[in-house]
Amino acid sequence: MSPRASVLSTAEARRESVISAAVSEFSRRGYLGTPITAVAARAKISSAYVFKLFSGKEALFVAALEQCYALTEAALAEGADAAQDQSPQTVLHAMGDAYSDLIADRELLMLQVHAQAATDVPEIAEAVRRGIRRITIFAKGRSGAPDDAVQSFVAVGQLCHLIVAAGVDADSGEWARILLHGIRHPDRR
Repeated sequence: MSPRASVLSTAEARRESVISAAVSEFSRRGYLGTPITAVAARAKISSAYVFKLFSGKEALFVAALEQCYALTEAALAEGADAAQDQSPQTVLHAMGDAYSDLIADRELLMLQVHAQAATDVPEIAEAVRRGIRRITIFAKGRSGAPDDAVQSFVAVGQLCHLIVAAGVDADSGEWARILLHGIRHPDRR
């Protein structure tokens, strides 16, 4: 292997490590509340090296968000592949279960919540749109479901974000029961 190839692979590995650290840090504190120094510390590299890999905080946040949507699509694909049958509704249901399992650890969920809160930054707004577009197109294509069923799938996913992020399932009130009706989460199955 040439010295250039080992440097390139090291930079690529570091880039993945930094993105992973960014997912963790941005999910905890959001875009505005997370300094690059926190991401660098978690990745065990210098802030200067982070800036060598990414043009700035926006680019790093967008890379973390793109990783989040890639992991989401992979989970949906696994869910669809595991569906008991391949009818559109069964596939969407299985994808919903897989997504519920994915967001149970909250990191990816909270990154998406923080991203939606930071859509006043044009690059982040565009990344959110690309991610939602990616998931919508995947759900439609993989399930073969009609548009209204895919719309409901995405809408229920957003409701799940609210339920998990706000801890709605810990409330026993009538309003919480209404929101939780028919929602499947790993600890509610």
